[in-house]
Amino acid sequence: MAVVTQQQIQKFHEDGFLVLEQFFTAEECDRMRSQIQSIVAAMEVPAHCRTQFSTKEDEQLQAQGSSDYFLTSGDKIRIFFEKGVLDEKGNFLIPKEKSISKIGHALHAHDPVFKQITHSSKVQQPGIGGEVTPHQDATFLHTEPLGRVLGFWIAVEDATQENGCLWFVPGSHTAGVSRRMVRAPPGTLPCVHFVGSEPTYDHSRFVALPTRKGGLILIHGEVVHKSDLNSSQASRHAFTFHVMEAKGTSWSKENWLQPTPELPFPSLYT
Repeated sequence: MAVVTQQQIQKFHEDGFLVLEQFFTAEECDRMRSQIQSIVAAMEVPAHCRTQFSTKEDEQLQAQGSSDYFLTSGDKIRIFFEKGVLDEKGNFLIPKEKSISKIGHALHAHDPVFKQITHSSKVQQPGIGGEVTPHQDATFLHTEPLGRVLGFWIAVEDATQENGCLWFVPGSHTAGVSRRMVRAPPGTLPCVHFVGSEPTYDHSRFVALPTRKGGLILIHGEVVHKSDLNSSQASRHAFTFHVMEAKGTSWSKENWLQPTPELPFPSLYT
C-alpha cells in the first residue's frame, strides 16, 4: 500500500487532487469487478425505478430530482443507468451489463467485498461510476464549514483517455463552490433544486489523469473534475466513495443524501 509523503500532501493542497499508484492490488480490483458482475447479472429493476444518472442540472431535476428511488438510495444498493440505454417504456436497448452508470449508494454497508474495502471509513455516496460532467463534489455533499469532504476514486481497471479517465482543473478548489443541490420542502416536485448557478467551464484548462488498475485518486471536495463518456470497446470500472472530516464539521440537512437510523455514517476514528 502506498505511503503519502509530505511532498505529495503539498501537491494535493496545490492541485486539489492526488494520484497514488498501486494503492490496491490487482487481486482486490478483480474481486470488486467480479462482485459487480454478479450484482448486475442478478439485478431485477422495475421499469419505474430505471433512473438515468446525470450531473447535468436540467437532467438531475428531471430524473433524480423527481425520483424517490434516487433520494432514498443512501442506505440501499440501487442501480442507475447511462443515458440512451432505455427506450420510452423502460426496456433495455443494449445488454444490461453495458447499461450501468452507477451502483449505489450503500455498497460499503451491504456488500461483503466493498464493505471490506471501506470498512473503516466515514462513507457517503459510494458507487461504480460512469460519465460525469464537470462538477464539484461539494455541490452534492455539503458540509459546514465547506471543504471537509474528500473523494476516493479507485481504478478497478485501467482508466485511459479513450475509456473515461478523470479530468481535473488544477487549483480550482480555491475558487469556492459555485452551486449546491439541496432538498426541496417535503411534498414538492422536483424533490431537489439548485442554489447558485452552473458556470461555463473552459475545457482547455482540464488535465487528463490516466490511472492504472489499482490506483487511487484523492479528490478535494471543491476541485472541478469530470469523466467523459466511454465510447471505446474497453470497460472502465471505478469504485468511488467519500469521507467527511467530522471534528468541528456538520453534515448539511439540506443534502440529498442523509444518514438513516438503519445506516448512520460509520466513523473512521472513535
